[in-house]
Formats: sequence, C-alpha cells, structure tokens
Amino acid sequence: MPSYNLIKRSVSKILEKYLSSEIFTPKSFNKLGNILIIRQHNQFGDLLASASLFRAIKENYPCCRITLIASPENYYAVTQNKFIDELFIFDKHKILLVHFLSGLKKVLKKKYDLTIVPATVSISSTSCILAALSNSQIKIGPNSLNGNKNNYAYMFNCRIDLDWRKYPDAHVSDFILEIIRPFGIKTKNYNSSISFNNADGKSAHDFLNSFGPLKPKLTIGFHVGAGKLPNKWPIFKFIELIERIRSEYSLKFYFTGSSADKIEINIIRKQFGDESGYFLNRTIPEVAAIISNSDLFITNDTGVMHVAGSVETPQISLFGPTNPFNWAPVGPTKYFLRKSDFIDDISVEDVFSLFNYIIENHIKPND
Repeated sequence: MPSYNLIKRSVSKILEKYLSSEIFTPKSFNKLGNILIIRQHNQFGDLLASASLFRAIKENYPCCRITLIASPENYYAVTQNKFIDELFIFDKHKILLVHFLSGLKKVLKKKYDLTIVPATVSISSTSCILAALSNSQIKIGPNSLNGNKNNYAYMFNCRIDLDWRKYPDAHVSDFILEIIRPFGIKTKNYNSSISFNNADGKSAHDFLNSFGPLKPKLTIGFHVGAGKLPNKWPIFKFIELIERIRSEYSLKFYFTGSSADKIEINIIRKQFGDESGYFLNRTIPEVAAIISNSDLFITNDTGVMHVAGSVETPQISLFGPTNPFNWAPVGPTKYFLRKSDFIDDISVEDVFSLFNYIIENHIKPND
C-alpha cells in the first residue's frame, strides 16, 4: 500500500506539471453554448438525481447544448433524457481500443464554453483528468468534498469546496447544485426526469392487460430487490403486505426487477405464480411508463426508487441505513418510511397504514 500511494503521488505530480489550470472564478456567465458534464463514476441513482443539475443549466441557458460523459454502469439513467443533447459512454475496459480512443478524443476536443465535474458521494480522479483534457475555456470541479482535499483540484479553473456536513439533510438533487450555485445557476425543480415514448407506453399497456383482473380497483407495482443487502425489506413482509391489500381490494399487482433480483423474484413466483405480473429486464423508459400507469408503487431504497420518483404516481420508499432526506424522491405524493438503520424494523403494519393514508388522500379506487 505505501508503494501504491507513492506511485499515485508521483503520477499526480507529473499530471500537475502538464494539466494545471489557472484559477479563474467568474461570478456568472453571460452566454454558454457547448457544455460538457462528466459524471462517469457514480451509480444509476446518483446520475438520475443529477437531473436537477442538467435542468438548472438548461433553464438558465436554454440554447446551450449539453454533452454528458457517463459510464456503462449508469448511462441508462439518462436514456431519452430531454436535457442531454449528446451522450458518450466512458468504458475504462476499452481504453486501449483504437476505435474507443478515437471517439473519446473526438468528444473531448470539441470546443466547450464550460466543463463541469460534479461530486456528491466521492470525487473521481478519472473525471478530473477527462475534464483537464477537454477543450474547454472554463473548467469547474471540486476543490474538496466534506473536508477531504481533491488531489486533482489543480486541473480546474474554478475550484469549489463541497461540504455535505453543512447541510446533513439536504437532498442529493439540491446538493449537486452546489458546484454551479456560485455562478448564479439554479433551479426550483429538483425532480428526477425520465422521458418515455409511445412505444414504451404501449409496452406498459400491453403488459398490464396480460394478467390479473381486467378492471381492478387498484394497480400496484413493487420492487422487492436492491443493490445492497441492508436496503432490502424482508421478502416475507412484502408477501404479507400484498395479502393484506388483496383482502380488501380487487388488485392487479406486478414486480419490476432484473437478473440481479432473481432470488427474490423466484420466491414471489412460488407464492403468487401467474396471479401477478413480472416486468423484468426492461429499459428505464419502459419501467417509468409502467409505473406511470399504476395507482401506487412500493419499493426498496434502490435505483428503481428514483425511476418511480420521476413520475407522478404515489410512492412508498422503504429505507434502512441511508438518510431518506438525502435520497428519497421528492414531491407531494412521494412518501418514505424509516424506523432505524435496520430496514427490518419497518413493520407490515407501518406500510399498510401509510398505504391506507395514500388511498384516502391521493387515490380513488376504481368501482
């Protein structure tokens, strides 16, 4: 480990010699045409929550063109995103391929008025280096995050100190704007944004007509998986909750998921069989479309939670160790439950009570 840190510091010194930028911090920008945003290291939910950043820029500079560099792990969060004009997927495993390098060089060498590297959970050294290599007049990036110095801050003209400790309950879609707020770029709309087309809508409609009652009183979607084990509400509690709801309503219910949720989905299949639907391994716009056609969506704290947050459908999000004030979807029909760091502490009764509240205040079941 000491030798690795020594090599890392040596590389940083070499990069500093060739990639340093002179500090220049304007109070505002009169006009912005081409803008490059680099957010290739975070997960799906982080990128989806970046919609407020894209929206703020477009609201303040409606004629600008935004190019985004994302990763194979998160780019699908912005497919069909109305704020993104061009998307480049940075795949580090292809870095030695001539075709990939040619494409990357083409993107970086375009003339940009501004390059931005946002940071919320961590600072990406790769993103900083890509920004330094971009053909941009001004480069904005983190000087530090939560008191931890960015060793590559010298690559930016505008170096911003980001400190979530000052606002411990700030929502991620609000905090991400800290990188551009010093320049007067802001928005009042913090919602996620996912667009879906007629084909996505038809896919959702056909799916909902393929199972369950034709005219149910309620249509409810569930996401029972999660990328992290501490974020998974016990599957037997989901089953008990569904049985309680079915005891009172004619119910059409389905489950979203992917191959990563195979264990949970198999348990659900054994319990409900063909009585429920399984909307699996679909595109993000398709998932947004199916949720928008539902009366309610109940989900663990995971990426699909943010997809549901992008549509107006009432929603219950279940939290364990994560701070919901930072990450839960925002909006008048978006609710969350958290009892402690252990998601198991949320009872079926807790969710069922909130379900009844939402039914009474936001949903009129079909006759």
